[in-house]
Amino acid sequence: MVIGLVLVLVACNSDRPEPAEVELPSAGLRVRLTRVATHPFLSRYRLTLHVAGRQGCEATAELFPDTGYAARRNLYQQASGVITVLGQYDARVVDPSSCAIRLVEFQSLAGQAIYLGMFDVDAQKRWQFLPPSVRPERPFEKL
Repeated sequence: MVIGLVLVLVACNSDRPEPAEVELPSAGLRVRLTRVATHPFLSRYRLTLHVAGRQGCEATAELFPDTGYAARRNLYQQASGVITVLGQYDARVVDPSSCAIRLVEFQSLAGQAIYLGMFDVDAQKRWQFLPPSVRPERPFEKL
C-alpha cells in the first residue's frame, strides 16, 4: 500500500487591509497608515498614509512599499507644528492646516522634533500605532 503525503500550503499574509490609527490632538490630525500584503508568503506590503484634519481637510499618499521588513514608520512633530512620517527609505511631511502631504529629502529634516510614536507590528505581529510609552524611538540605520 502506498501512502501519499499531501502538503497543504497556507498563505501567511492576507490581502485584507490592516489600518493603524492615531489621534494627534496637538496637531489637530488623525493619522492612519494602512498596510496591505502584496505577496502571500513574503513580507511585502503596500503602505497608504491617510490624514484627516479637525477643520475637515483630508489627504492620502502611497508610501514607499515594504519590500522586506521595512514597514515601520516613526512619527514626529516639528517645532513648526508639521508632522513628519519617517521611514527607512522615505520621509513625508504633513501640514496640519491643509492636510497636504509632501515627500521630502531626509537632509531637510534637520532640527529638533518630538517623537510621537511609530507604526509597526507589536509582539503578536499585529500592525498598529505604538506610542513612546510602549515602543521607544528606534532611529533608522543610515544606508
